[in-house]
Amino acid sequence: MSDYPQIFRVRQTFERPQVTDIATEVASQLSGLSLQSIVKPGQSVAITAGSRGIASIHLVIRAIVEHFKTLGAKPFVVPAMGSHGGGTAEGQRSIIEGYGITEEFCGCPIRASMETVVVCQAAEGFDVHFDKHAFGADHVVVCGRVKPHTGFYGDIESGLMKMMLIGLGKHAGAKIYHRAIKDYSFGQIVRSVAREVLAKCRVVAGVAIVENGYDETAKIKAVAPDEFEDREKELLVLAKKWLPSLPFKTADLLMIDEIGKNISGTGMDTNVVGRKYLDHVAAENEWPKIRNIIIRGLTVETHGNATGIGLAEFALTRAIDAIDIAITRTNCLTGGHATGAMIPVHYPSDREVLDVSLPTIGLTEPVDAKLMWIHNTLDVAEVECSAAYYEEARAREDLEIISDMRPLPFDKSGMLPAVASLGK
Repeated sequence: MSDYPQIFRVRQTFERPQVTDIATEVASQLSGLSLQSIVKPGQSVAITAGSRGIASIHLVIRAIVEHFKTLGAKPFVVPAMGSHGGGTAEGQRSIIEGYGITEEFCGCPIRASMETVVVCQAAEGFDVHFDKHAFGADHVVVCGRVKPHTGFYGDIESGLMKMMLIGLGKHAGAKIYHRAIKDYSFGQIVRSVAREVLAKCRVVAGVAIVENGYDETAKIKAVAPDEFEDREKELLVLAKKWLPSLPFKTADLLMIDEIGKNISGTGMDTNVVGRKYLDHVAAENEWPKIRNIIIRGLTVETHGNATGIGLAEFALTRAIDAIDIAITRTNCLTGGHATGAMIPVHYPSDREVLDVSLPTIGLTEPVDAKLMWIHNTLDVAEVECSAAYYEEARAREDLEIISDMRPLPFDKSGMLPAVASLGK
């Protein structure tokens, strides 16, 4: 095929609240909780660190550590990420160290284990699991990003409440909670388990992070345990408001350079690509509506975990070769989403992938296809778009055209570069 669409680059404008001094803001927020009246010198404090690539997360964790040191406490970090890292302590420790959360940087121990303590039974009749190191601590601080969940919808989605559930429940807890969610609902189970954890597991505070559309820290909020649910509802409203989005509501093809667990729970944020409710098509009232997705690779930080790749129709063979099948299946089966581990149709080169995917978009000629091309779903401030969008882009005040129209830059082997390199 020779009739590929030409492309141009657009820059989007998102609202951009930003925390510029992470350490100072964390200290200020935690000071507002007056924890010195609860935390006594010499007491131990477990601080959670999850598997997401949250902006400046190493700085946030270190600042939490520093605050509790000023109280004379003995803080330590606990990897809290369900079944990620292959469901092993070593794998989970490696993930957080990859984000810069090391013992040297944070100035405290990291205690990684997949062992849990069964705290009690939830009202629905299943065991409530809690990380053994966190359970053995005098206090627990739950730290995490508040954002829309990739598979569940409600006034509580992904955040501190989920961290107490899936993160601190480790693999054993994540398995049973996801099973329970299928029989009840995410909202009911997350509240049920959180109620028990807050009552029995010595949670002293939460540190919630909300990001803006540029993958930057927009807000940090320290939360008292009795306010977790109310504050998280408020923060989720902000997170949805600041969530990045693609510049156009429909596409024939979306090319994504990389997916990974550091980007999203499903590798690519389903809220951004329009696949939160159904694997291969947007729901009736869901946007955007993307006909086909092409995955070009995995992030280094995901360590072979390709959870969510099954939501795409096409991929480069290099992305498939990078998959750790065991890790990916463990994560998808634990989450009750087996199709997330399925393998898309794949080919060795970008040219071949486009040659087979462009004829599947309907009666639209390939040269006229609506194609968007992004780095990952956290990085959509600049997007390569096909000529079919040009007139709309010119007419919109929230978009700036920042390149001339040009052909897709295939090399001699039919490969495209990383999309970021085209903006330089």
